[in-house]
Amino acid sequence: MNLTFSDFLPLMPLIIVTSTVVLAMAAIGIRRSYILTVSVTVLGLMLAAIVAAVILPYTNKQVSPLMIIDQYSLFFTVVICVAAMFIAIFSFNYLADLEDQKEEYYLLLGIATVGSVVMVSTNHFVGMVLGLETLSMSLYGMIAYTVRCKDSAKYALEASVKYLVLSATASGFMLFGMALIYAQTGTLAFSSLLDARLVISDTYTIAAVSLISAGIAFKLSLAPFHIWTPDVYEGSPIPSTTYLATIGKAAMFVVLLRFVEISGALTFKSVVAVFSIIAVISIMVGNLLALMQDNLKRILAYSSIAHMGYLLIAVIASFFAVGTVSIEAVTFYLLAYVIMSLGAFGVLTIFSSSQNELDRVTDYQGLFWRSPWLAAVFTGMLLSLAGIPLTVGFIGKFYVFLAGVETELWMLLSVLIVGSGIGLYYYLRIVYRMLMPVSGDNILVGTRMENLSALGVLAILFVLLLALGVYPAPIMAIIEAISVHV
Repeated sequence: MNLTFSDFLPLMPLIIVTSTVVLAMAAIGIRRSYILTVSVTVLGLMLAAIVAAVILPYTNKQVSPLMIIDQYSLFFTVVICVAAMFIAIFSFNYLADLEDQKEEYYLLLGIATVGSVVMVSTNHFVGMVLGLETLSMSLYGMIAYTVRCKDSAKYALEASVKYLVLSATASGFMLFGMALIYAQTGTLAFSSLLDARLVISDTYTIAAVSLISAGIAFKLSLAPFHIWTPDVYEGSPIPSTTYLATIGKAAMFVVLLRFVEISGALTFKSVVAVFSIIAVISIMVGNLLALMQDNLKRILAYSSIAHMGYLLIAVIASFFAVGTVSIEAVTFYLLAYVIMSLGAFGVLTIFSSSQNELDRVTDYQGLFWRSPWLAAVFTGMLLSLAGIPLTVGFIGKFYVFLAGVETELWMLLSVLIVGSGIGLYYYLRIVYRMLMPVSGDNILVGTRMENLSALGVLAILFVLLLALGVYPAPIMAIIEAISVHV
């Protein structure tokens, strides 16, 4: 078999990200330099994103039995690489005063990104497991990275162990479901589920789908598999929480979408019913429990549970819909969620460090009077998460709502409206606290203004938030074109 450059071209983004990790490792081995390691990581991720964007219109190839590089996977490769680059920039000042060796954090971040890119580029259970475990193993280290910091050691270790044990359990469920399919069909492609229905009973197939779906639901922190989420979010360093909440969720949801679309899992009425129940519980549990929190990371954790529930409505609608409107809704909402979460956690990172995290609602009292610009950015992200018009979050919810209306999922849409109303309260509570006068015991002393690159990233995210909320047509044209490849 003669391999040409065109055979390797679809894999170039993945090759570049992997090479970035190797270069960063070599740089650490030759001369340990924090700035050099961060620079190599950021530039490598930027190059991978650019290459993926350039080849996106021309690529649609099954490069191996485990991976398909099409326009949809390349779109999310761009999203993942850009998001990882932004998180690396946010991490720079956060980790700067860490006493221990901090360069290795960027190795873990790069390896996690490799796993995420593999996940969005697979239509095979083996590729899914390889990508997922590469991502998960890196996240264990990223979550526990501040374990030697006096103030956060206990919480970081607890969060990492919780995520490790429960994540391994969820992976076990998925592997058992895959084994059931492989035992009857002899293949692990997502499409093997269609073959399985021809040779085994529906009960057997539903059992396999249920086990796989349970593992995926854990990774997405969908209720009732969400218990780990607030504790892990709160105990992790903010950059690690950001990665878990954005790239980790986006990559896993793309896997879920490909799985249900290719395998026909939603052709079982019982699976649709269970997915609907999970969506309802996730929306209500996430929003109601967020009302009781005063820690921003826990609020955003419960909020993420609700947002995954909203997205699941669009996934359910994809079975009943004619055309790709539901897939477009999922894609746009995932992009919007990544932008909103990056911005919200980015503001927390600006004010925090590995030695002192400011993550309570009371810490940001009077922020409008201390730093109007950052308060405006934070407010924009929160209002977008709530789905207020003229923000990208509103457009995302509109497309999910549209998908539900077209497929007449009235009960689920009613829950979406109620959940959004509840969510508006706890988001506005944070905004109200920022508008209050500065109290005498307020510990927010000012912005870490030396991290100008992080402030620039926040500016980019804020512009995207408003631009896509006011004029989403260009990005929707791209999403419409790529959605046919799912």
